[in-house]
Amino acid sequence: MTGKDEALFSQVQEIIDRDIKPYIEADGGRISLHSITDGTVFVRLAGACAGCPGAAMTLKGGVERILKLKLPEVKEVKLAY
Repeated sequence: MTGKDEALFSQVQEIIDRDIKPYIEADGGRISLHSITDGTVFVRLAGACAGCPGAAMTLKGGVERILKLKLPEVKEVKLAY
């Protein structure tokens, strides 16, 4: 990670913990921040989210939308494998 991505990492982690994780956990899923490369955030989904057909919609319509709204330097969110 570049220095810029390292600075962004803690901000993204805080938003995930505060604004995103409670909703995903309420549905039996789990989300964790894996890494950030050039403004692209990589997360892992587990629990009920792993293999769920709606996971892609949660990722783009929920997680990515919230992160981009709060942190314009986030370019996109992808699953980490």
